[in-house]
Amino acid sequence: MNRRAVAVGAATLAMALGVTACGGDSGGGDSKTIKLVAADYGDKASNASKIYWKDVAKDFEKSNKGYKVDVQVINWNEIDKSVKNMIQAGNQPDLLQTGGYADKVADDLLYKADDVLSAKTRKNLIPSFAEAGEVDGTQYGIPWVSSSRVLFYNKKVYEKAGIKSPPKTWDELAEAAKKIKSSKAADTPYALPLGPEETQGETMMWELGNGGGYTDDGGKYTLDSKQNVETFEWLKKNLVKPGLTYSNPASTDRKTAFADFAAGKVGMLNGHPSLIQMAKDGKVDYGVTTIPGKDGPLKSTLGVADWMMAFKDGGADKEGVKKFLDFTYSKKMLKFDEMYNLMPVTQDTLEEMQGNGKHKDLEPLFKELPNAKFYPLGDPAWDVVSAEMKKTGGKAATEDPKKVLGDLQKKAEEAAKSK
Repeated sequence: MNRRAVAVGAATLAMALGVTACGGDSGGGDSKTIKLVAADYGDKASNASKIYWKDVAKDFEKSNKGYKVDVQVINWNEIDKSVKNMIQAGNQPDLLQTGGYADKVADDLLYKADDVLSAKTRKNLIPSFAEAGEVDGTQYGIPWVSSSRVLFYNKKVYEKAGIKSPPKTWDELAEAAKKIKSSKAADTPYALPLGPEETQGETMMWELGNGGGYTDDGGKYTLDSKQNVETFEWLKKNLVKPGLTYSNPASTDRKTAFADFAAGKVGMLNGHPSLIQMAKDGKVDYGVTTIPGKDGPLKSTLGVADWMMAFKDGGADKEGVKKFLDFTYSKKMLKFDEMYNLMPVTQDTLEEMQGNGKHKDLEPLFKELPNAKFYPLGDPAWDVVSAEMKKTGGKAATEDPKKVLGDLQKKAEEAAKSK
């Protein structure tokens, strides 16, 4: 989920991230060594994703004598750049778990999912997510985790500010934020993270509320549409200028917003399942509701899936990669989903999470997912467009939205032509 799906963190995250090896080095192309690069979903050292992957590697190696697994865990801000450098150096991994796959399909770098998954594993994938991994009807992206987005609010802050019910419209949200500010119930009434970690996520949630989005029905980019420009004009006028959010949203990452909410410093924000456990750890009495739109609650929220993919020119043999994927998807998915309170992409894990009574807090997010809108994941240009949005998209909330979004539109059209 590049969403995201889906990484959060606080200041301690920097200590837990970076390159982490598990199970030995890559062996210089040894076909029995499987090299995996994965994103870090942790928000502190104790739940860094290297802990999960170390366990997976250990158990796989124990069950598959002769194989070694070399894992690099990289933070979300750096993983795209790091992988790009690996590819350019001819040192691509065997497996990559991150937020997008289509650009690698366009460059003919990936195996088809059918080539590296057994029929049993393919059948176990939730169909809608498997379909979201397709380019021109062929699946390359293997879903890893999923999430939907809702509005989180601090009940104690609402009570102190005299807010009776969560907002359903933008104007109601702005009014609630004003009450929070005037009552000094929270440092930041509404957290608007438009920094490089996940600009594209927060942006899309707001644009959906005004009938906008990233593409039209034909798949052409519409980043600077009238609706999208109006959305940022509203944010600039009603949240940023009145001081109802961070002074510079373009430099504020989601991990900061989530950490502030978990510390009781934020009144409300858009969030995904990982924020639930953070709020609980921070002893925040929170509520969730459908994200407000311009004239009413969103009919379609943002849905995010993160992906696993297999490179054809990695050093490991294809059968070893298949063994590892089948092992991970059949035995280790529940642990990852429960570690970060994320929603699953396999049918057996979904049944387990819905039936074991431990995930009542996810029910509102499960409810939102069927009608969710996704990024244009199957477009080979999307990763380029997403990267450009992360660089400059957040400035639309403080500068001229028409110019900022117009510049992005030009870059999106250029990227689409080159793919």
